[in-house]
Amino acid sequence: MENGKFIISLDFELFWGVRDKRTIENYGANILGVQKAIPAMLQLFEKYNTRVTFSTVGLLFAANRDELLQYCPAVRPEYTDTKLSPYPDLATIGFNEEDDPWHFGYSLLKQIQLHPEHEIGTHTFCHYYCLEPGQTATAFLHDLQAAKNIAAKMGIQVRSLVFPRNQFNEEYLAVCREAGIESYRGNPTSWLYAGRNKNDESLFRRMLRIIDTYINLTGHHCYEEKAMRASPVMNIPGSRFLRPYSRKLSFLDGLRLRRIKQAMKHAAKNKLMYHLWWHPHNFGANLAENIAFLDKVLQYYTELNKQYGFTSITMSGLSDELKAVGNG
Repeated sequence: MENGKFIISLDFELFWGVRDKRTIENYGANILGVQKAIPAMLQLFEKYNTRVTFSTVGLLFAANRDELLQYCPAVRPEYTDTKLSPYPDLATIGFNEEDDPWHFGYSLLKQIQLHPEHEIGTHTFCHYYCLEPGQTATAFLHDLQAAKNIAAKMGIQVRSLVFPRNQFNEEYLAVCREAGIESYRGNPTSWLYAGRNKNDESLFRRMLRIIDTYINLTGHHCYEEKAMRASPVMNIPGSRFLRPYSRKLSFLDGLRLRRIKQAMKHAAKNKLMYHLWWHPHNFGANLAENIAFLDKVLQYYTELNKQYGFTSITMSGLSDELKAVGNG
């Protein structure tokens, strides 16, 4: 790469991504807050001329329940834990975004579309868990095809993928290629961040990941071109989850910001890629505090852009650039 690259990807999922462990009653405020969070973030991205990949659950492309049911795949995951599947509940959700903003986000996608500098990728159709018992490669292929089909009706060509819960399954890269996926967000190269299903995850790893948010336990997680091109589908690994504001931990926010800025500078100086990601619903509560923190991150990006040529780009944009260099 001629200069360092700054990637931002957002896992846009609303209630589809948290339904298996939380209820609307205790997480609904975060979900409803997305209605204000996305416009606020779009404004900030425009202010700092940053390009973002919105990895979106396919169910959110539907304008109403009838359209949602129309695009559902015929072959669906048969998880051993049936609570992981959204399909049994589809008949009970509201009809559209007006009466059920927890499950529909069509108007928000239309707002994102007004900013063509951003990319709308996929977070699978149904928030598909690729490491949970009961799912198969065949069902995953049908899921990706459904995601591409429902996006196409909005004129969107889905080219990049973020695995839900970061449950990266290397065996499914061939499926991704068959479905026309050109890049994906891999996990950071540390055992702390290796993909696991929910039963194999541990409290110890979660605690260490929280500590790693503030103190450098695992490195900067910046990546060179060779590492990204080594996969049959371009691997654009995540570097850092932008953990949302916490009133209890707010006294550590200086460390949280320093951790991110040090890694960004390392990428900029050494012509590497740095990939920051989060969910819009992470900003759904404490929006002012989260936007203020993001403003500091993006302001620092502009400083690195001027000093080192650090460049903001989408996942597919970087994939295209690396392929062009490889074919040159």
